[in-house]
Amino acid sequence: MGIFKDKGVVYKPVSDVDLGPHSPDVYISPKVKAPRMAGLLVTIFAWFLESRIFGPILLYILKKDNLIHRLVSFADLEESPVFVPLHPDEDLEEQQIKCIESDLSPPEQVQKATECLQFSEYIVKNPKFSFYRWTIMDYSKAYTSGKITPQLVADQFVAAVRESSEPAFQMSFFIDYNIEDILKQATESTLRYERGQALSVLDGVPIAIKDEIDCLPYPTTGGTKWLHKARQCMDDACCVKRLRLCGALLVGKTNMHELGAGTSGINPHYGATRNPYDRTKVAGGSSSGSAAVVSSGLCPAALGVDGGGSVRMPAALCGVVGLKPTFGRVPHSGVIPLNWTVGMVGIVAGTVEDAFIVLVFFIWMLFFNLTPNSLPRQFLGSIVRYLNLFTLPVMQQSVNKAELINPPQYRYIITLHCTWNFCFHYSLVCNRNQDFSPLPKLHFPLLKSPNTVSNIKLAKSLEWFNDCTEDIKVCCSRAMDQLYMRYGWEIVEVTVPEIEVMRLAHYLTIGSECSTAIACHLEKLDMAELGGDARVALSVYGAFNSREYLNAQKIRNRQMQFHKNIFAKADVIVTPTTGVTAYTLYDDALKTGELDYINGAALVRYQISGNFLGLPAVTVPVGYDKLGLPIGLQFIGRPWSEATLIHIAFAMQALCISDYKKPQVFYDLLKQD
Repeated sequence: MGIFKDKGVVYKPVSDVDLGPHSPDVYISPKVKAPRMAGLLVTIFAWFLESRIFGPILLYILKKDNLIHRLVSFADLEESPVFVPLHPDEDLEEQQIKCIESDLSPPEQVQKATECLQFSEYIVKNPKFSFYRWTIMDYSKAYTSGKITPQLVADQFVAAVRESSEPAFQMSFFIDYNIEDILKQATESTLRYERGQALSVLDGVPIAIKDEIDCLPYPTTGGTKWLHKARQCMDDACCVKRLRLCGALLVGKTNMHELGAGTSGINPHYGATRNPYDRTKVAGGSSSGSAAVVSSGLCPAALGVDGGGSVRMPAALCGVVGLKPTFGRVPHSGVIPLNWTVGMVGIVAGTVEDAFIVLVFFIWMLFFNLTPNSLPRQFLGSIVRYLNLFTLPVMQQSVNKAELINPPQYRYIITLHCTWNFCFHYSLVCNRNQDFSPLPKLHFPLLKSPNTVSNIKLAKSLEWFNDCTEDIKVCCSRAMDQLYMRYGWEIVEVTVPEIEVMRLAHYLTIGSECSTAIACHLEKLDMAELGGDARVALSVYGAFNSREYLNAQKIRNRQMQFHKNIFAKADVIVTPTTGVTAYTLYDDALKTGELDYINGAALVRYQISGNFLGLPAVTVPVGYDKLGLPIGLQFIGRPWSEATLIHIAFAMQALCISDYKKPQVFYDLLKQD
């Protein structure tokens, strides 16, 4: 074994790492060593990786050449692992907020949210605005005034989706949409408006759902041809239930990268989602369809799942807003459990205000929502198995199987704690009568004016910030200058250390969780049912071992400490959202998917801390490159600081919205013939 062991990095204690602008910490740009592959090459490569003879050799070389061995596998770290990025409640000092009671129904919460908003008449009537996307409030006011009905909007939606699927467009927005169900919902909503009994401002407003989230009457495929057969959709996900309670017009399941295991949004089974700004470009992934339907005007908002930038990345490429909440802020039950500790339901929306409204609909007010659906038995078992390999004693309470598969009767608080000096513990609280730890108080931002919060400090890690294309660097730097000149916000130079280490640790974590989640299904699956790129991804995911997993969780601990120290100096960390804009979609990838790890690494370059560390993050469109493709700026916040984050995003949007451009593929569902 010794001849195959590479020398790993010995990491300094966290307290010895300089986070200042002149830190000696060397920024490592991703050293991705993998050629682009598509078509037959991907299929052949997948076969070699799955081979018992060639697979281990190729996987060893891939891990070694891409620095996984040196930076993660054989690294020497003194920190203990942190398995779940739960953050304690902090009494944040947030400006211009309204504290909301915890016993309100979803419609009542939304009514409180709309009271925090300015309305959009000044935008619609402003001749300086060359393009404007209709908002949730625009739909609500149009319905209430009788200018248009949900029924007519639904008819126009169905016609638009049909047109987008024609050979001239081939946008591949949806995996499934049920015309009969859509029209039925719209008819019911129209009758409610006629009676003056609209359920909320979202009543009759079209909202799309990523096909990783349960939503009746549709199967949940996860972008595959087989997963819905092994895991049947029996009920709405919790977040979908809350939208349905408020009357939202749920218009179908959006396309996604297969199993969420990619960044392009190319799905060999349901088509490649194309970018509305340029049909020859990718939409990004894995929530490709959700971003594209919002960008093209089919919905003012859509749900996605963000496990590695999977909401923010396509939102940025498609020129819309993408919001990923703090880990634990949103209930995760009813979501395919592909990435339990890094994935969160997120929101794609045309405006910051709409992202805020939808967030309000499904925020979980009472308890940490770590249910067996969000941290299933396989995950707990896998951690125990990993630790047992290192002869770590395990102390655990027994959990009855019937309890684990009956979530409505139990709520869980799960604490996972591990130290390297041979201790592992997790506890489950299974009785409704027990005392539960409440989530932090819910603060709504008062978005009456973009210039309402002051003395904001924006952390910028210069080398990391500049590791993108020239167009993105110039555009995002200009946007930050605007924040300084218009609002007087201070830019604080910092160093976010070990960025590439964190990216690799996250990749190892999300890969391990994904492969563990579907391992029982893969044993019975004909691999030909998977796309070529998904087969390659699963082969790599399955190559990670227990030591690598534990080291990745130690790295999570280090980065959580680094970021806590940075947030002591600044309110948010600011980065470009992606390192490149939308790249070309080639025909050779349509039937197999593609392996493009160089572009993939550039797309996720700024995404990882939001997922790996459980931090809230939002992307806002701030401009375009020379080809007219959208560029996003990202704000990463302290845990539970969504109100401040939305304030900052709203202020940024106000400076850029007059320059927003209309996509090449766009539908106006509120037009009146």
